[in-house]
Amino acid sequence: MEEPQLKGVKVRFAPSPTGFLHVGGLRTAYYNYLYAKKQGGTFVLRIEDTDQTRLVKGAVENLIETLHWAGIEYDEGPELSKKDSRGENGPYRQSERLDIYTEYVNQLVENDYAYHCFCSQERLEKVRKQQQEMNRRSQYDKHCRKLSKEERMSRLDAGMPHVIRMKIPEDDGTVEFSDKVRGEVAIPHENLDDQILMKSDGFPTYHMANVVDDHLMGITHVIRGEEWLPSTPKHILLYEYFDWEPPVFAHLPLLLNEDRSKLSKRQGDVAVEDYREKGYLPEALTNFVALLGWSPGDDEEILSTKELIRKFSLDRINKSGAVFNVEKLQWMNGMYIRETETDRLVDLAQPFLEEAGFDTGNRRKMTLIIDAVKENLRYLAEIPEVTEVFQPTPLNIDTEAEPELGEMLAKDSSKQVFAALADQFEEQEEITKDTFMAIMKSVQKDTGVKGKDLWMPVRIALTGEMHGPELPAVIEILGKDLCIKRFRDQLG
Repeated sequence: MEEPQLKGVKVRFAPSPTGFLHVGGLRTAYYNYLYAKKQGGTFVLRIEDTDQTRLVKGAVENLIETLHWAGIEYDEGPELSKKDSRGENGPYRQSERLDIYTEYVNQLVENDYAYHCFCSQERLEKVRKQQQEMNRRSQYDKHCRKLSKEERMSRLDAGMPHVIRMKIPEDDGTVEFSDKVRGEVAIPHENLDDQILMKSDGFPTYHMANVVDDHLMGITHVIRGEEWLPSTPKHILLYEYFDWEPPVFAHLPLLLNEDRSKLSKRQGDVAVEDYREKGYLPEALTNFVALLGWSPGDDEEILSTKELIRKFSLDRINKSGAVFNVEKLQWMNGMYIRETETDRLVDLAQPFLEEAGFDTGNRRKMTLIIDAVKENLRYLAEIPEVTEVFQPTPLNIDTEAEPELGEMLAKDSSKQVFAALADQFEEQEEITKDTFMAIMKSVQKDTGVKGKDLWMPVRIALTGEMHGPELPAVIEILGKDLCIKRFRDQLG
C-alpha cells in the first residue's frame, strides 16, 4: 500500500566527524534524503561533535564533500567554508550549541528529572567489576542519586568534578514506543541505566544533545541505525520529562558481511571513500545501498534517484540485516558504467588512465580506450589492468593456462594471416577502423582463410585473449607500428 503523503516532514542525518563516512552512514543519509523528497519535506545535516576525544581533523569537510559527491544535498546544515549555517535552526554543529544544552539540562535538574553525580572513574570501575562477579547487569548503582540536597550543594560549592545523570523511574513500569521498522517496543525501567546527560567537561552526551536538537529543529522522523534502538527508551523518557512530542522512529537493519557478521573493515572496504577511490560511480553506490534493507516491491534493481524517491517508503524497510554483497555492487556499477555518457566517463577515468601510463592529453585516444574496455569494467580502478594490452610492451600470452591460445597461434593458416597483415599494414600510412576492415577482406581473399581461423588468431596475437573489445577499436588504439610488431612476434 502506498505510504500516505504527510505535511511538514523534517528529517536529519547527524553523523559524528570521527573519520570517513561509513557505507552504513551513507545509507542512513540516503534514506533520510529520499524520505524528505518523497514527502516534500526538509532534510537537515547536523554535526554531532560533542565527543571531543574522537574528532578527526578535516572529517566534517570530507563528510560534506562526500554527501555532495553522492548527490545528497541538504536543505539545512553547516556551510563548508564558514562557521555559519544555512537554515533558521542553526548552528548545526553541536559544539556551537553548548549554552542551549546547559539551559535544558539545568531545567531537568530543577524539575528533579536529573541529578549531579560525583563518582570517580575508580569507583565506577570497582562497581562494574563487582556487578560482573555477581553476574549482574553493568550499570550505575545510583549512589549519588541518594545524596541529600545539602551534600550535593556542599560538593558543588567545593568545585568537585561531576557529571549530570538522568533519573530513570524506579518503579516496575515500562517505556513503550512504536517503531516504523520494529513495530511495538516495550522496555522495562529496570533495564535502563541512569544515563549521563552532561559530562564533566561541560559537553552533553549524545542522548541529551540529540533529543534537544531534534525538538528545537522540528524533526518529525528519526531514521537511524538499529544500534540506537536500545537508547531510544531513554530518549522517550527525556521527551516526557520536557513535555515534548517525540518524533516517529525508524531503526534501520544492520549491514552485514557475507558471513552475516557485522560489516567491518576486517573483511573489506567500509568507507564511502574506499569505493570512490576505486572508481565506483556515485549513482551506482547510492542505488546499491538503497536496496540494502529496503525493497521497492518489484524486481527492479537499477533505479535512479528520481525513481527511488517515487517508490521509497518506510513501510518497506526490512527488520533483518542486509548482506553487503560486493559482487552485486560490482555488477551494478558495471551496468552504470556502460550507460554513462562517454565524455563524463572519460573525465572520471582520467586519473586511472594516468595511472596506467597513458597520455591523458590525447582526449581522442582516451575516448577510444574507454569505449573499448567499458563493457568489461566493474569499476574504474580496473582500467590499468584491462588496458595493459594497449601498452607498447611484449604480450604475455599464457599458453600453458590456456592451451587453445597456443594451438591457434601455431596453425599454418594463422602464420599466413600474420605475415599478410604485417605486409599490408606496412603499406599504409595509418590504420583506421575502415582501413583495417578493408585489409582483412583482402587477406581473406589472398590466403583463403576465413571465419574463426581468420579473426581469432588476430585477436590473440594483438590482445593475448580470445575475447575482448571490438578488434577495429583495438587496432586503432594500438596503432600501426605496434600491431605490425605483434604480428611479426608470432612469426618468430
